[in-house]
Amino acid sequence: MSSNTITVTPCSKIDTVVTVPGDKSISHRSLMVSALSEGTCSISNLLTSEDCLHTLQALRALGVSIIQQGDTKFTVAGSGLQGLKNPSSPLDMGNSGTGMRLLAGLLSSQKVTAVLFGDESLSMRPMKRIITPLTVMGADISARDGNYPPLTIRGKKLNPIEYQLPVASAQVKSAILLAALPLNGETTIIEPSHSRDHTEKMLRYFGADITVDGLSISLMGGKKLTARDIVVPGDISSAAFFMVAAAAMPGAKLVIKDVGLNPTRTGIIKVLHQMGADIVISPSEHDVAKWAEERGDIHIKGTRLSGITIGGDDIPNVIDELPIIAVAGALADGVTVIKDAHELRVKESDRISTMVTNLKKIGVRVEEQSDGMTIGGNSELAGAEVDSYGDHRIAMSMAVAGLFVRNGRITVKDVKNINTSFPNFQPLFQQCFQS
Repeated sequence: MSSNTITVTPCSKIDTVVTVPGDKSISHRSLMVSALSEGTCSISNLLTSEDCLHTLQALRALGVSIIQQGDTKFTVAGSGLQGLKNPSSPLDMGNSGTGMRLLAGLLSSQKVTAVLFGDESLSMRPMKRIITPLTVMGADISARDGNYPPLTIRGKKLNPIEYQLPVASAQVKSAILLAALPLNGETTIIEPSHSRDHTEKMLRYFGADITVDGLSISLMGGKKLTARDIVVPGDISSAAFFMVAAAAMPGAKLVIKDVGLNPTRTGIIKVLHQMGADIVISPSEHDVAKWAEERGDIHIKGTRLSGITIGGDDIPNVIDELPIIAVAGALADGVTVIKDAHELRVKESDRISTMVTNLKKIGVRVEEQSDGMTIGGNSELAGAEVDSYGDHRIAMSMAVAGLFVRNGRITVKDVKNINTSFPNFQPLFQQCFQS
């Protein structure tokens, strides 16, 4: 295994207990909301992936004091609702779409001017979806071709709005909410269907005046945020790779400890249950009463899975897990259909095209559709060299596929990008499945 490839040995037995790193979505929001609070926050189990560290460094460049106390423990001295300072140079957001979109919202109502830029992949990801509502609020944001990074944000006084999201998007919703925090008046967002609600829960925990009524979220701005301590739960999107590996392997036993179980994120458990997986949840040792994010231990016993159709309102809650669900579909009995997933086209790679290409290389019968794919099950997986296309979730999904190969081995190229979300994936994968 060279530093930028993974070669996977087929595996026939899993019986272990693992802990996955802190949740990426919650880690980004912990840093940003702490930075706008008054007082000092302690954040434990922060995900120290490249994406989150880019957000951390950006906040430091904006004048926020963030001190590392241990491997994954940090203290953040809040600057208050509008206490950020002008950065001395452009802010590098790396590969992080979440970091860039949320920070763009946050900065649009601050008394600062800042430029946000990213790597080659992030530079091709659309930003108009946040620029449009922020501009309606009065924000001054310029972008390449009106849609792509780098973004230049000239912070100013904004106006509260009522905004109907054209598609369910936690990132767009969060950008608006973070922009609205210092404003006088009520901002209301109406979603077409539920998306991740980590931002709403975090803001409420820090004392914001925020109410949720069905698909409507209202924030009364101008109320100060009070520093609170956070213990970030394990990331269910990272756990998903291990869940599918165990669920699809008859006789396997796996426990994943202290995973975040926010109902807007547990779509992967719902999908695997529908496929016939044996998955049970038990309470986590951590005290969930301290704040609003649900958490627990996930117990998986391997069995034969069955193909299903996934689409509609289920898609926003499994959007990050669809590449590994595609692998589950290849291993299941019958056909699996993924539809209504156009959003996959504008992730770190075009995840529809890249997964179809890779699955075909390893012998899976799969057809690409404009909004997803149709996967023939009972596939006899064959060894091959596949490419991550610079996308961490493609890399990890194909590594899991390698556990089920009948002949040969799968080698995944270009895997350094895994560090954007799951820095210890390779040693943990080795420990669980390759030892």
